[in-house]
Amino acid sequence: MSINRPYALLSVGELLADFISHHVSRDLLDAPDFRRYQGGSPANMAANMARLGNRTALVACVGNDNLGRYLTREVAEAGVDTQYTSVDPNHPTSIVIVSRTAGTPDFIAYRTADCQIKAEQLPESLLAQAHIFHTTCFALSRQPAQKAIVEAAHRARRLSCQVSIDANYAPSIWPDRDEAWRILADYCSAGALVKLSEDDTKRLYGHPQPIEQVLNDFHRMGAQQICLTLGAEGSLVSYEGGTRQVRIPGRKIDVVDVTGAGDAYWAGYLTAFLDDKTPEECAHAGAAMAKMKLMRQGPLPSVIDRHEIYA
Repeated sequence: MSINRPYALLSVGELLADFISHHVSRDLLDAPDFRRYQGGSPANMAANMARLGNRTALVACVGNDNLGRYLTREVAEAGVDTQYTSVDPNHPTSIVIVSRTAGTPDFIAYRTADCQIKAEQLPESLLAQAHIFHTTCFALSRQPAQKAIVEAAHRARRLSCQVSIDANYAPSIWPDRDEAWRILADYCSAGALVKLSEDDTKRLYGHPQPIEQVLNDFHRMGAQQICLTLGAEGSLVSYEGGTRQVRIPGRKIDVVDVTGAGDAYWAGYLTAFLDDKTPEECAHAGAAMAKMKLMRQGPLPSVIDRHEIYA
């Protein structure tokens, strides 16, 4: 990283506790017991990229409680700079209850401190230090975080910081689908790198859509690169306004845990992007990171040689 931009990634959004069912179940109805993990997609992204040797920072908000202290400690121990994570005295730390399943997890979110991110946490002096500014639909779904993050993304772009988003839309988190589309369009207009899954598109549109329609819509909103993950079928990357595409086939593996696989994928992808790899090489790097996560329970190893994801 350059001296003037020490952070490879400035990740902005939810830091929360995941209570994940200990045994594999069909959904939360059948999940009898749970274990606590540090969670939150932006926090996981920052940690995963730190594991790959990138310097990262997290802008988030937790409650003034032991759960918030636990989460901040976990992220810091993963190598993330947490000095920009604030403590809210009036809202407890957010939690999400998640089922451990072979497919898309069933979950319930209890939103409290995570959405209390304020504009003062995102000064231009910080934005100018980052190569990539990253967030999620989860983070954008509530005020005051929504306004603070969208405005910061546009300021980041003016400071030549690349904008990124995991468009992990869920109607249970963001019931107003029309608002979600408006905010996504505003955010993507900053020339965003966009990652979304096939399940995300179904939830965002309310029904299945042809892949070309999804890609066209996001490019029209201003997305620079779109990576659509297709589960066992691999992934598809669209770039240069949709005039170029590359398809990465999936590989058969023994899945142990799908939780966090998307964050692992995007960490590999963005690391490769920072290393000036082609979109195809970025997608292969993302797939390699996702494979590591899918084949293990809990977090990834504390240190990962980035050359492994380029092999």
